[in-house]
Amino acid sequence: MNILIIYSHPSKKSYTYQVLKQLQSVIKKEKWDIEISDLYAMNFQSDMTEQEYEREGFAQKELPIPKDILTEHKKIEKADCIIFLYPVWWSDCPAKLKGWFDRVYSVGYAYKCSSDLPKMKTIKYGIVVCTAGHPNDFLNETGIAQSMRTVMLNDRLGSRFENKEMLILGGTLDIKTVIKKHKLEIEKLTTKIKNACL
Repeated sequence: MNILIIYSHPSKKSYTYQVLKQLQSVIKKEKWDIEISDLYAMNFQSDMTEQEYEREGFAQKELPIPKDILTEHKKIEKADCIIFLYPVWWSDCPAKLKGWFDRVYSVGYAYKCSSDLPKMKTIKYGIVVCTAGHPNDFLNETGIAQSMRTVMLNDRLGSRFENKEMLILGGTLDIKTVIKKHKLEIEKLTTKIKNACL
């Protein structure tokens, strides 16, 4: 089993980083292969260049795909499951992760595919794990949770994944009250991955 984690947070002091370490631990217990795209550590360029925009905006598939993006494509092609891990900032993912989707989901690869270019394979399972300061009840009551699910699951993951779900680890402003529940939810992910991928 090959697991790819797309991780987006700038600080190793963050709760999101603690979640990453726990995810790594539960995955390693299964003896699965794990690869991490740590977008901040990689200094991943989130903004498109002018040439990239021309390739995307005008569907000029003959223009080259940047090397850093081809590297991400190779990681995707090896993966059975992709986990997107990030904090909720202003009701969405960090700009660096948004830029990952903008650039990695290139025309001809992730959409408007044609036979003359490599096409993104359909991934068996996509899991969106996000940490949030507000509790889940608040995120549900205000419609923020549904908005995030719609954008991430229906658009960004879309038909590129056979199975997909979002796990919101809310309430981190009062971490002592939620940390045990969060740990249990993270531990359950390996069973969900097995059910979807094996």
